[in-house]
Amino acid sequence: MKRYLNIIAIGLLSMSLFSCKKDSFDYPEGMVGISKVTVFPILQVKGDKYMYVAKGGTFTDPGAEASVGDAAIDVKIDGAVNTGAAGVYTLNYSAANADGFSATSPRYVVVYDTKPDAAANDYSGSYKRAGFETFAVWKKVAPGVYTITNPGGAVGNTDVVIGINPSGSSIQIPQQDSAVGPFKSTVATMAGGYSWALTNAGYGAQSRSFTKQ
Repeated sequence: MKRYLNIIAIGLLSMSLFSCKKDSFDYPEGMVGISKVTVFPILQVKGDKYMYVAKGGTFTDPGAEASVGDAAIDVKIDGAVNTGAAGVYTLNYSAANADGFSATSPRYVVVYDTKPDAAANDYSGSYKRAGFETFAVWKKVAPGVYTITNPGGAVGNTDVVIGINPSGSSIQIPQQDSAVGPFKSTVATMAGGYSWALTNAGYGAQSRSFTKQ
């Protein structure tokens, strides 16, 4: 019996010693066990997301800055602005860490060219799409330039596109991406409402009509 008690005591002592052994967290820098640690880049675009420049004017890019932890990293810019031609230009900023993880953010630069009658117009307001309870909301943001929130007039869409009024009551919507697909259209009149055609691979060609509320 004494022999068995000795064996049990030795077993309990061994368990106590092993249970008191602490895990080693002395991992190489940048590693946790066999997993590599990466710090994702943070990208901040300076200035406004939407900027407006008259045709023939000068556009100065406020730029962007990025960092990984406390260290600054380079920012790449994809796109260019031609102030000699009216339109909506997209600048895409991006930055990546050493492991290839990237952060991106866009800026939209609107170059506008309007005649005095178009610049004097103001088509701001809410426009209702037939069969829907939500609205497309127009806001004049520069001479002859509008932001159009929820351009498709559908439920829950907070996307924004830019419309340019070059003359009279005609609104040009240059090619832009939106939640409902690429937008590119002409609105012939804003007298009490408007209609436009939307074409994209997912929805095909559709005509949508709106009345001002």
